[in-house]
Amino acid sequence: LTVTRTTTGTGTPRSNPARIYVTEARHEFLKLIRIPIFAVSTIALPVMLYLLFGIAFAGGEAGGVGVTTYMLATYGTFGVIGAALFGFGVSVAMERGQGWMRLKHVSPMPPQAYFVAKVVMSTTVSALIIGALFLLGATLGGVRMPAEQWIGLGLLLLLGALPFSAMGLAFGYLVGPNSAPAMLNLIYLPMAFASGLWIPIHQLPAFVQGIAPALPPYHFAQLALGTVGAAESGSQALHAIVLLAFTAFFLAVAAWGFRRDEGRTYG
Repeated sequence: LTVTRTTTGTGTPRSNPARIYVTEARHEFLKLIRIPIFAVSTIALPVMLYLLFGIAFAGGEAGGVGVTTYMLATYGTFGVIGAALFGFGVSVAMERGQGWMRLKHVSPMPPQAYFVAKVVMSTTVSALIIGALFLLGATLGGVRMPAEQWIGLGLLLLLGALPFSAMGLAFGYLVGPNSAPAMLNLIYLPMAFASGLWIPIHQLPAFVQGIAPALPPYHFAQLALGTVGAAESGSQALHAIVLLAFTAFFLAVAAWGFRRDEGRTYG
């Protein structure tokens, strides 16, 4: 008999942590991108809204810049927030209900790989949204900016996915699998409107402008607008500090929800 050795000298196969992380992230992205409702609502919606409300009103001004430039920043913010919230919130809630989380806990996969994969997934989807919006803005919208502004806006939007990934993770552990999509929409859409992501903040009613600074998307949008020279209020440092505080808060809530959820299943 001929014996072929398939193990290392210690008798056990060696694992490759980097390969585990890459494989988990790749399958996480493929899983969500193949769900039609996720692709339509998360990727196509901000692009369609920018076409309808941004490019359709090309020629006007908002915040001292062209409308297409202003709304490129705000609809980019809107798209990135949606990718982070739904990529984390809905998927985590659904996987909790299916018992997938318990299986992950007992598998030999590093626990961090699950969360890193979701961050990579939401960042990748955000990059697709940003790329589509930038292409529309530069062609149909006639947006003209120096290269450093394009790069600065793109990088800021990608980094902005992190606070809302934490928010989505918190909601993923707080709400049930069946109610997660509805709950996130009830929070996400009014919050986006009140933060000036659809209509410039200065055009909203006074009482809405008063509550906007209490909402995370408002500060994210002001940071994005600041990169194109259209920020309307507050310093960039203040907006960044507020977002960091929101991130810490939602991570703490997510950690509490994770501990509370251990061993819990849904029928």
